[in-house]
Amino acid sequence: MARPRIFRFSPLFALTGALLLSATLSASEDNPDQGKAAPVEPVHALAMHGEPAYGPDFSHFSYVNPDAPKGGRLRLAVRANGYDTFNPLVVRGVAAAGISTYLYDTLLVSSDDEPFSAYGLIAESIETPEDRSHVVYNLRPEARFHDGHPITAEDVAFTFNLLMEKGHPFYRSYYAGVENVTVESERRVRFDFGDTSNRELPLIVGQMPILPEHYWQEHVFGEEGLTRPLGSGPYRIGEFEAGRYITYERAEDYWAADLPVRKGRFNFDRIRYDYYSDETVSLEAFKSGDYDFRLESSAKNWATAYSGDRFADGRIITEAIEHQRPAGMQAFIFNTRRDKFSDPKVREAIAHAFDFDWANRNLFYDQYERTDSFFENSELASSGLPQGRELEILNAYRDQLPDDVFTEAYSPPSTEGDRTLRDNLRKAMTLLQEAGYRIQDGAMVHQDTGETLSFQFLLHQKNFERIVLPFKNNLERLGMDVSVRLVDTNQYVERVQSYDFDIVTQVISQSDSPGNEQRDFWHSSVVDIKGSRNYAGIADPVVDALVEKVIQAPDRETLVNHVRALDRVLLHGHYVVPQWHLSMDRIAYWSFLERPETTPKNGVDVDNWWYGD
Repeated sequence: MARPRIFRFSPLFALTGALLLSATLSASEDNPDQGKAAPVEPVHALAMHGEPAYGPDFSHFSYVNPDAPKGGRLRLAVRANGYDTFNPLVVRGVAAAGISTYLYDTLLVSSDDEPFSAYGLIAESIETPEDRSHVVYNLRPEARFHDGHPITAEDVAFTFNLLMEKGHPFYRSYYAGVENVTVESERRVRFDFGDTSNRELPLIVGQMPILPEHYWQEHVFGEEGLTRPLGSGPYRIGEFEAGRYITYERAEDYWAADLPVRKGRFNFDRIRYDYYSDETVSLEAFKSGDYDFRLESSAKNWATAYSGDRFADGRIITEAIEHQRPAGMQAFIFNTRRDKFSDPKVREAIAHAFDFDWANRNLFYDQYERTDSFFENSELASSGLPQGRELEILNAYRDQLPDDVFTEAYSPPSTEGDRTLRDNLRKAMTLLQEAGYRIQDGAMVHQDTGETLSFQFLLHQKNFERIVLPFKNNLERLGMDVSVRLVDTNQYVERVQSYDFDIVTQVISQSDSPGNEQRDFWHSSVVDIKGSRNYAGIADPVVDALVEKVIQAPDRETLVNHVRALDRVLLHGHYVVPQWHLSMDRIAYWSFLERPETTPKNGVDVDNWWYGD
C-alpha cells in the first residue's frame, strides 16, 4: 500500500477538519456510534440525477454491436489549415483531430442515451456519499499505459495538478470546486470538494484524461509540439505529416478492449484524418473515394451535390438520421468587450437586419429551423412567458433585469407572414436612436462622439460569405460601416481565443445536463481569461448567480427551471444573433462501412461503426 499523499492542501480545510475531528472524538466518548459517517458503498456508475440506466452486470451499451468485427480502416476529413500540436489540453496551438478521443482514457465514460450518467473505465468503482462532498475512485489493476506501465492513483493526482497549473484555463474553472486530492493507495484516489452543493463534481472529475507521470517528468508539458505523447486509449499515433494528415493505429493490446463500456466500439485497425483547406475540394475528394465518411454541414451541398453514379448504384449511401441531443446555439456573437457593443439596444438593432427567412428559402433549401434558445432542441429551452417555478426564480432578480424578461416572449426577428425586412429595419432604426445614434451624411454616428458605427465580421469558412454578405448589405442600409474578413483556421482560432474580433460565428454546444461548463460560457470570472468560451464577454451578476444555481441543482426539476431562467436572461441580453439548427445528422458514407441498428439519442457516432465486406 502506498503512503498517503495529499495535494493542494488548504489551511482552511485543515482547520475545518481539525474542528470536525475534535467534535467527533468528543461525541464518541459518550456514544461510540455518534458522529460516525455512514459507510459509502462502491458503485459501478453515477447518474447526475436518479439512477444509471445500466446496472452493474451490463455487458455493453444498447446502441453498439458487441460482435462488431475488428479490422479495416476508416478515413475521415478535417476542414482546416492543419495542426501544430498533439496536446489538446493547453490553450496554445491547434491540436490534431482525434487526439482527445483516441489517445487518452478517462476515469469514467458517459453513455450516449442518458442525460448524464458515467460508468467506470479506468475506475473500477466509485465511492461518494449522498451529499457528494467527496469521491473516491478505485482504479482497475489491469489499467495500463501503452508502454505497459500501470495507471495508478499517483498518475491521477499528477494529472489533476498539472491541468490546474499548466492546462487550458477551462480546467481551473471546471474543477474549481476541488479542494484537495489524496492518494490513499496505489489504486485508490480521493477528491474532496469544498462546495458540497455541486453534485456534478464526481462525474466531471471522472472525465479527466489521465496522463502518465513517469512520461511527463521527462518532457515539458505544453511545449512538446509534435512529439508523440504516451497514452492509454484504444489507439496510438501512427504516421503523420504536420498540417496534412494524422493516422491512429489500434492498440492490439488495449487493456480495456473487453470492458462493457468499450465493447463494440473502436473497431477499425487504422483511422486517418486528412486536412483540407477548401470545402469544395474536400467534398469532391469524398466522392472520388479519398475518404469514407462525411457529416454534411451545408444545406446547399446536401440538396445539390450528392448525386451521380456512385449514389445511384449504392456505392455511396446518404442518410438523414434524427437525434435528440440539444442543438445549443449557433450564432453571430458580439464581443461586448468593445464599447460599440456595450449597449444591448445596439446589439438588438443589428439582429433586426439579419433576414433568416430569406436565407433559409434562397440559400438553405428550407432545411433549417430558426434557433431561439441557447438550449435548443431540449426540455431545457425557455419558451413563452416565465411562469411557475421559473418565474419565482427570476422574481428574485427583478430589479436587475429588463422588463422584457417578464413581459415579452423572446423571438428573434423574422420576416415570415406580414412582417417584412423593411419593418425590421425601421425597428432597428428606432432602437439605434434610443441608443444615441443618428444618421449624418448617410452614416450611422453616435450623437455624443460623432463616431460611425463600424465593425467587422471575422470568418474562416469561405462558404459563409454568402450568408454574411446579404446581412452586411442590410446593415449598410442603416448607415453602418461593415466589413468582412476571411482568415485561415489557425489565425481564426488565435483571434477568437484572444477576443480579437468584433463579431464571429461560433457554436455554443450544450448537453442535456448543463453544469460546471456554464461558468466557462457565461461567468464574469472568465471574461478576460484567454481561451475561455465566454466569447461575448458577459459580465452580469444575475447571470453569475443563475450559473451557480444551475451547478448546484439537487434534482432534475430544479435543474430544468434554473436553466430555463438562465436561457431567458441570456436571450434578452441580446448577446448573439441566433442562426439555425437541424435536429438530424446528414451523413454520407461508402457502403463498405456498417453501423449498429440503434442510434443513441446523442446521434451518429462513427466510433460504433465497423468495416464490412
